[in-house]
Amino acid sequence: MSGTSEGPRAPAGTSPDAVPAPVTERHTVAARTVPPSAADPAATELRDHRAAFNAATLPMAVVDGRGHVVRANDALGGLLGTTPGSLAERQASELVDLASDDRTWHAYREVLQGRRSRFRCTRRLKHPDGRTLWAEVTVVPMTGTSAAEPARVLLTVADISDRRELQDRLRHLQMHDPVTRLPNRTLFFERLSVALETPPYQDDSMLPRHGRIGLVYLDLDGFKAVNDTLGHRIGDRLLAAVAGRLTDCAESDASRNVGGSRLVARMGGDEFAILVEDSGGTEALTELARSVLAALQHPFDLAGQRLSVSASIGVVERPVAGTSPTGLMQAADTTLYWAKADGRARWTLFDPERNAHRMTRQALSSTLRPAVERGEFTLEYQPLVGMADGVVRGVEALVRWNHPQFGVLSPNRFVGIAEEDGSIVQLGRWVLRTACRQARRWQLDHPDEPALFISVNVAVRQVWDSDLVADVAQILNETGLAPGLLQLELTESAVMGSGGRPLRALQALSDMGVRIAIDDFGTGYSNLAYLSRLPVSVLKLDGAFVKGFRYEDGTHPSPADETIVEAMVQLAHRLGLTVTAECVETAGQAERLRRIGCDTGQGWLYSRAVAPERIAALITARPGAG
Repeated sequence: MSGTSEGPRAPAGTSPDAVPAPVTERHTVAARTVPPSAADPAATELRDHRAAFNAATLPMAVVDGRGHVVRANDALGGLLGTTPGSLAERQASELVDLASDDRTWHAYREVLQGRRSRFRCTRRLKHPDGRTLWAEVTVVPMTGTSAAEPARVLLTVADISDRRELQDRLRHLQMHDPVTRLPNRTLFFERLSVALETPPYQDDSMLPRHGRIGLVYLDLDGFKAVNDTLGHRIGDRLLAAVAGRLTDCAESDASRNVGGSRLVARMGGDEFAILVEDSGGTEALTELARSVLAALQHPFDLAGQRLSVSASIGVVERPVAGTSPTGLMQAADTTLYWAKADGRARWTLFDPERNAHRMTRQALSSTLRPAVERGEFTLEYQPLVGMADGVVRGVEALVRWNHPQFGVLSPNRFVGIAEEDGSIVQLGRWVLRTACRQARRWQLDHPDEPALFISVNVAVRQVWDSDLVADVAQILNETGLAPGLLQLELTESAVMGSGGRPLRALQALSDMGVRIAIDDFGTGYSNLAYLSRLPVSVLKLDGAFVKGFRYEDGTHPSPADETIVEAMVQLAHRLGLTVTAECVETAGQAERLRRIGCDTGQGWLYSRAVAPERIAALITARPGAG
């Protein structure tokens, strides 16, 4: 049909629907404007990541395997005070101080080399405005890189200054005493441990040197009385004032003596310590102790109260090598105890020999009770001889400890310890039973000879902490020994002034027929008026008087001791008491004691303390024996 336009015809034999549509200009334009994202989504993702990287407020940098910065964001440039582009190719470790210590550097390199999955550390950095900031640096491997692209890591830097400041404030509160503002016990031990564990080095070389450490450990004398009388508010002010003076002493000492730092700490209560690292020696430490003692002796003016205090100070100075915090503090505590025991208001230097004696004493104390049960104690006997005829009248039982470590110990090594810890009751009961049994055996073995009396030492604690009267009655009944053959010795200081239970016990024993002797008479209270009211039958003169009987220049004896002994003997006889002289060592002493009127003597002139068999021999050797 004319006037109309025909479209393209389909080839013969085909359907019109199969004819392909012609490509129009519109279709061509549409094909050319397809978005690249549809063709390359990875490129879009990379572009988005970089946009986020640059816009992030967290400082970040991409670092290659050599440690060089590939790119940095604006936040890192701002943190370091430069442009991000200027950071490219710089060593990341230098920017955030990762090479300052070996441990950090090694961990960082392991992440770069793919041998570690993550690394985090805290560094102290300098801000462009001059302030110091604390930063938490994290380094992690990056994912999504192609196989052809070198391995890279992402480095992030977080400003944690506020958090670190809060932690520091909390730590300061935790590690300091609120009253004195000094480091407390926790910080002291932390500092002490570091000082003992860190190997010291020379300043001019890396050669080890022999470091030393010192400790001045002090306790205020009588501080409790201040709190009790003036109140804790004044007590706290006093502690704060003491802390100030100690700090002044430590600082002035540090300026005088070249060496390490001084740490003044409050250990608790009224105890303080000055730790001296890299000590200049014992003399330097004792000089510091003197200055502390002198500083504290000046009065304190506190809210209208004028107070004077003193301190007991223990001083310890030793090499760092081989020293532990526990060992140093034990030595300091022991030395402080010595200073108090020696009279207070003084300083005392640690003495290894004295400490060894203390340790031995402690070892004896801990094993004394079991030693009685194990049968480690034995008795020896020293004769008591009549001065007029030289005949053995009795013996004194003296206990010995066959210690498995220290050998044979005499009573002065352990009796005092036994009295302190109360084991004297158990030990004393064993001594009494063993001595009475032995005396009865001598009596049965020598029925034709006058029986020997047995003298046994009794501690005053045995009277207080046990029923001594019942113990004596039971033992005499068990052994069959007559009460008149038992003599109990108590020291003058224990007997004089006795009242109440001790006096009633002594009276009951005397009524039983047991003899009571005062040992070491003349060196204690010497309350002669009270002596007449005690149930005592024997006085044993202290050996110090008898030793004075010796000739001083070979020709003339000491007249004073002889006069004193003579007066005591006469007094005792007028009171109906007999007198025994101890420590008789020469015939001259024996003769003068006999002339004065002493009844019996005891000492090396006659015999040392010996085994029971030797006493049996002395019995048969007496005049008229057999």
